[in-house]
Amino acid sequence: MAYQTINPYTGETVATFPDASDTEVRAAIDAADKAFHSWRETSFAERGRILQKAADILRSESDKYAKILTLEMGKLFSEAKAEIELSAKIFEYYVRHAEELLAPEKLPVLDPAEGDAMLVHEPLGVLLAIEPWNFPYYQIARILAPQLSAGNTLLLKHASNVPQSAAAFEELMAKAGLPKGAFTNLYATRSQIEMILNDPRVHGVALTGSEGAGAVVAAQAGKALKKSTMELGGADAFVVLADADLDKTTDWAVFGRHWNGGQVCVSSKRMIVVDEVYDEFLTRYRKGVAGLVAGDPMDPATTLAPLSSQGAADDVKEQIREAVKLGAKAEEVGPPVPNQGAFVQPTILTDLGADNPARHWEFFGPVSMLFRAKDEDDAVRIANDSPFGLGGSVFTSDTAHGAEVAKRISTGMVFVNHPTKVEADLPFGGIRRSGYGRELLGLGLKEFVNHKLIDVVDIDAPF
Repeated sequence: MAYQTINPYTGETVATFPDASDTEVRAAIDAADKAFHSWRETSFAERGRILQKAADILRSESDKYAKILTLEMGKLFSEAKAEIELSAKIFEYYVRHAEELLAPEKLPVLDPAEGDAMLVHEPLGVLLAIEPWNFPYYQIARILAPQLSAGNTLLLKHASNVPQSAAAFEELMAKAGLPKGAFTNLYATRSQIEMILNDPRVHGVALTGSEGAGAVVAAQAGKALKKSTMELGGADAFVVLADADLDKTTDWAVFGRHWNGGQVCVSSKRMIVVDEVYDEFLTRYRKGVAGLVAGDPMDPATTLAPLSSQGAADDVKEQIREAVKLGAKAEEVGPPVPNQGAFVQPTILTDLGADNPARHWEFFGPVSMLFRAKDEDDAVRIANDSPFGLGGSVFTSDTAHGAEVAKRISTGMVFVNHPTKVEADLPFGGIRRSGYGRELLGLGLKEFVNHKLIDVVDIDAPF
């Protein structure tokens, strides 16, 4: 596996990094385990001090960190800056709330003779995080901040095309005062992942990535009897009801599908519009997409970024061709994208019949699938006709009714009058082929802790 930085806009290979050796991997596990035994004894105040320092550094050196993101995966510089701020907020959330979320819980008992029962939440030890390239810092922050707060230590295997982002985050945590070994970036190979999981000192794995990668790593973790969480793909439904404000709804649809170059697991990939407003929505949506400006992601005027690599762009183009072969209609929208850079022409897919398997694919780029629903019930049916179950949206002027419709959509997250979004103080996760487990808030904080029962019982109590 070649870890290298290739600028998606210029195609230039900026730097290449050697894979970790087995000796380096074993040394990292040794250091992480040694760090765990001291880190678990630190106070919440000390953990919070380090996380707050990391947040402060991110903000004070925002441009430096953001440029690395744009260089490595082509993210718009403005979006890179927003990712820096989101990562800082995640750190601060646990600075403020970790202690209370992990406080011992007194349990109600049926009989006083059962004693004074409580749950305490103790760290497990060394964890492995396998993260993707589309949000290089955010993906680290949303696993690192809660697990450090819980007292665990972390090994990172990041995506092979963002090695500098991974190294920058390791350097950030060292500058913030995190003890050596508590967080280590490894340019690990796929075969070394199984080696790491088989080490008895490693207690779990958190993966964000593709279904294929998730299936392999989940199987390896299961064989080793290790806890795993999987944040996988998505094809979020963007449901538009007849009473939706079409001006604002269309603006959100364009944004929801195309932010981060359309390379977001919670992008609004499937536009499901009731028949009454379908034609008007399509006209407005087509116009909005046509207004996107593809170009240099460092240029503030650019609103459509290149994809993360030429290979990724080629894969999306091939998906479009296959969808058309299977019966879909593809409409390229807007002025031609530049020849330079890993760009894909924004495309709208329609006529995705029930027998077209492409309706169940995840297009990781600026490709929108539009579905005409007969009515609200049909829109919900189409929304639930997916192997994925990550996020979704319902747009309507009647927000109370929108919340009721949201309850009928089978996903881990649904937003009313907003595309699925990520925040430091909202939980993240899905169901079915979108994975299992949750990240952020107390849910993410408690994924890798031992919920230990301690029960103080009178010695004379009956058995």
